[in-house]
Amino acid sequence: MDLGLRDQVCLVTGSTSGIGAETAKLLRAEGAVVVTTGRSGGDVVGDLSRPGEPERAVRETIERHGRLDVLVNNVGGTDIRRLEDLTDEDWQVSFELNLMSAVRATRAALPDMRGRGAGTIVNVSSTAAKRPSTGMPDYSVMKAAMLSFSRLVADLYAKDGIRCNAVTPGPTTTQTWLVDGGLADQQGEREAVLAKVAAGRPLGRFAQPEEIAAVIVFLCSPRSSYVTGAAWSADGGTVPIIL
Repeated sequence: MDLGLRDQVCLVTGSTSGIGAETAKLLRAEGAVVVTTGRSGGDVVGDLSRPGEPERAVRETIERHGRLDVLVNNVGGTDIRRLEDLTDEDWQVSFELNLMSAVRATRAALPDMRGRGAGTIVNVSSTAAKRPSTGMPDYSVMKAAMLSFSRLVADLYAKDGIRCNAVTPGPTTTQTWLVDGGLADQQGEREAVLAKVAAGRPLGRFAQPEEIAAVIVFLCSPRSSYVTGAAWSADGGTVPIIL
């Protein structure tokens, strides 16, 4: 299916590995012009948790390609920690990484999108935003705030032709979970932890990065032209719909 993304200029933050890398790959396969970012690689190199860096990524994209059609805010990360152990500094670091990176990039992208009367923003949140993870308290709170931010942007700028949606992935086979010292190792014996987490999904397994990326790319595309202000679950059925 042609998603109508050919020649669209897309900035995908945090896109040198995992979900972000797969999103960039799928966008390119659709003929989009993709700008990637990472702390040690990508088209724009920088730490997007730092003030000024998300704005620079947006600015450089527009300078290179003349406009920004699609923004995917994918930067984020966490460790396993207990709520009572988190310091003020821990909360601030998580705030800058998991929320403000998206706020700053979005704020920087809006003038160009509003000026052209078109634009699409997709924020990568987490299933922990809908059902907080007791082992990832700060991350859960920041990703919940991202859902509220997504809805706010959707409501405020729909009149300008801008759509904003969020995706809430469940546990995914990325380095965040699988690397030495990653989320699995932080909770015990790696294979046992991975098996237990997978069994907790109705589908009985982790997501593959490309499965999450497929949802993101659809929301980036004109095929989802009547979707805005939504939070799409891609979590293997982890968080049920409340009717």
